[in-house]
Amino acid sequence: MMRLQAMGQAAALDDPVWAALTTEHRGLAEGGPLAWRYPAEVAPFAAIADRTARSFAALARLLPAERQVALATADRLAPPAVLAVDKEQAVLQMILEKPLPAPRPGPEPLLLGAADVAEMLALAGRTRPGPFGPRTIELGRYIGIRAGGALVAMAGERMRFDRFVEISAVCVDPAFRGQGYAGLLLSRLAARIQGQALTPILHVFAENEGAIALYDKLGFATRRRLTITILHAA
Repeated sequence: MMRLQAMGQAAALDDPVWAALTTEHRGLAEGGPLAWRYPAEVAPFAAIADRTARSFAALARLLPAERQVALATADRLAPPAVLAVDKEQAVLQMILEKPLPAPRPGPEPLLLGAADVAEMLALAGRTRPGPFGPRTIELGRYIGIRAGGALVAMAGERMRFDRFVEISAVCVDPAFRGQGYAGLLLSRLAARIQGQALTPILHVFAENEGAIALYDKLGFATRRRLTITILHAA
């Protein structure tokens, strides 16, 4: 918490995984003061205190053999030999700081829970909205839409820190796209977050033009570009 207060909101947004793991999600964090990570079943994300060799070494010690981890940073990483880079990908960090437009009519979203995890994993596997694991649901509130009894759309809350709550896992089965389900779920989650005097944020791959257009329409503004770096212990 002390480092987050010293960082300020802008710096915390630039390092969202560290900000979450050292405050609201401290109870889930694995590691120590130089490197923290979520349990692999919750999320693949980790963060380091700084760019020193000691911090990178601490991160490497958190990684079992052949296990990857993802870091979200404001600039590109240049890790030492104890870690190897598998992939880099740009994401846009978007923030909603104004009232939402009224959502279009649609089905009433359902609160999802442990009994829905298998279907949530299957839906995420079909649509690939980003990482979603068997314990991701522990991070926050997830809601969904069912059609004919099957889960066809979902979205939920992931990282939390300071006054910010991240909306994530926004996905719709391909057979049910074009019906406004993603916008409906986003609107419901964002309105609830704003009703708690908090600010919704989200992260989207920079090449995902369709999703970015939807978020723009709902009032999210691009704050900055971050880099997701996938690493493994060398």
